[in-house]
Amino acid sequence: MPKRTRFTTWRPLATAATAALLATLLTPAAAQAAPRGSEPVYSYEDAIREAVWVDTGLDGDRDGKHDRVAVDIVRPRETARQGRKVPVIMDASPYYSCCGRGNESQKKTYDAQGRVAQMPLYYDNYFVPRGYAFVGVDLAGTNRSDGCVDVGGRSDIQSAKAVVDWLNGHAKAYTTRTGSTRAQAGWTNGRTGMIGKSWDGTIANGVAATGVKGLKTIVPISAISSWYDYYFQQGAPLYDSGPEWLSDYVDSPDARAKCAAVQQKLVDGAPRTGDWTPLWTERDYVKAARKVEASVFLIHGMQDLNVRMKHVGPWWDALAKNGVERKIWLSQTGHVDPFDFRRGAWVKTLHRWFDHELMGIDNGVDREPMADIERAPGQWDTSRVWPPSGTRTATLRPDRGTQAGVGTLGLHRGHGTASFTDDPKLSETDWAARIDKPTPEKAGFVTRPLTRDLRMSGSSEVTVTATPSTPTAHLSAVLVDLGPATIRDYADAGEGITTLTDRTCWGPSTPADSSCFKETKAKTADVDYTVVSRGWADLGNHASDHKGSPLTPGKRYTITLDLAATDHVVPKGHRLALIVAGTDQGLIDPPADKPKLTLDLSRTSARVPFTGGATAFARATTGAATATPDATFLDGVREPRTTHRVPEGAQ
Repeated sequence: MPKRTRFTTWRPLATAATAALLATLLTPAAAQAAPRGSEPVYSYEDAIREAVWVDTGLDGDRDGKHDRVAVDIVRPRETARQGRKVPVIMDASPYYSCCGRGNESQKKTYDAQGRVAQMPLYYDNYFVPRGYAFVGVDLAGTNRSDGCVDVGGRSDIQSAKAVVDWLNGHAKAYTTRTGSTRAQAGWTNGRTGMIGKSWDGTIANGVAATGVKGLKTIVPISAISSWYDYYFQQGAPLYDSGPEWLSDYVDSPDARAKCAAVQQKLVDGAPRTGDWTPLWTERDYVKAARKVEASVFLIHGMQDLNVRMKHVGPWWDALAKNGVERKIWLSQTGHVDPFDFRRGAWVKTLHRWFDHELMGIDNGVDREPMADIERAPGQWDTSRVWPPSGTRTATLRPDRGTQAGVGTLGLHRGHGTASFTDDPKLSETDWAARIDKPTPEKAGFVTRPLTRDLRMSGSSEVTVTATPSTPTAHLSAVLVDLGPATIRDYADAGEGITTLTDRTCWGPSTPADSSCFKETKAKTADVDYTVVSRGWADLGNHASDHKGSPLTPGKRYTITLDLAATDHVVPKGHRLALIVAGTDQGLIDPPADKPKLTLDLSRTSARVPFTGGATAFARATTGAATATPDATFLDGVREPRTTHRVPEGAQ
């Protein structure tokens, strides 16, 4: 496959001709003053509001008829009168009626004619006056759509893909749910951008992975890239239920009555053993990244414990390998929309992104840094590319320290052993708080205080050689920045934000659909340490990420745990810690037993990507430094609460 250039600027013929004409007529000063973005020149109050039902070609509810998905549309009336075609911004969601969208849990509402009156979120208010159509799609089995929810599978993805096909002239739609009168999409130029948070963004990933024509860009926010990694990591269960619970949660009453067969298929295809099955293969979008033709603007919270950062690294790397045009924002928040942690900058950037990708406006967004990373609450840094140039992996090795149970972390191979006993009542916060004390439930290894800042960017992995005492054992590995900081309190109910009462408005409103949303501010915590990356595994998956087996007590096993991607600077004077333990309470489920595990330190290591690689690590951990602190209890955020089983957008 030929490598694509980083960005392609597309301009409709009329736009290009107009630009050329203006260039000849205007003085250089006047030409430079010409608008470089779409302007709110169309009436939102007078916009066309309509609904169509798109034929998916599937019969998920087995009623003998093709499923039709409901599509609510808001588009400028003036462009329709002028015969001008407009691009589409689309959010396909299962939440429009059951649960709501955004920080204020907005749902779709309808007028007496069945036309959408309130479209959740601000996308329609802001973009329709600027010459875009906004399309809100009810996934199959939800709200006004036929079919069944299959949690990221063929039905979910086809419900949205069929709409993109219809917008591009390659699918059928009807003016009613059951009628035969066809609906045409002659009002659009066939260029679609998909956006959405959580499950919605996941659908955008999945549709892009089909390579569907007409989908020009996606903006996945806190989105899943592989559904296996939502429920398991390397065999370790992250939740006590499977996708059938989630399907039932969002199914419409009509779908719930018809979709027992789909529910059973989800149960049968997702065994709680954590073994990989064909169900997970169907829901793995990373493997299909080679088909992605749309550009990708990815947003994720580095402390998201719902849709975890494990969904970023493999997807981002696969897109890069296949030459996909990319941009990324990484915040300090949990599962939070950028509209609620960086509102003004977000709307401006999103506007410019869609203008460039869907209207072909050369506004320079393609020449700006690829990555924005939040370093402290509200303080952002940029990188020209991500991970940044010069990032290389360093192999860090744990070793015994001068005090039993308190080890060291450096570049030289360790020796001896370290042991811990799984305590399912404790979590990463308990381990990190007692990092300088020997405790029975963890093995901790710490660098000396750094003499200079050390930046880690990308995904790490920890290889562990362990001897279990029981036939089952789960492992956790975390990297921790030990040192005082003010961070977003991601363990709080708002996951790093506090919702205020004042509102700001993002476009015009109607009596039924306000563009005004509650403001937020950062919810912060002063801490003595910050967990910056995590990974989990079932030791029974030592021979394969996809299939586990019982362990032989007393036998030594080696397994490599994938740690989530991150971008974090460990400041001068802080220390970097690696902790290996058992059950991370609240984040993974415990094994059947409570094993004691003994680590062979000579065969245990962490591969961590640093700017400057091993050389940078060596420089930061040598030379004069402040003294290692006395063994004390360190303060962090509260322990991770039992996380959501629902990848939804509402707080």
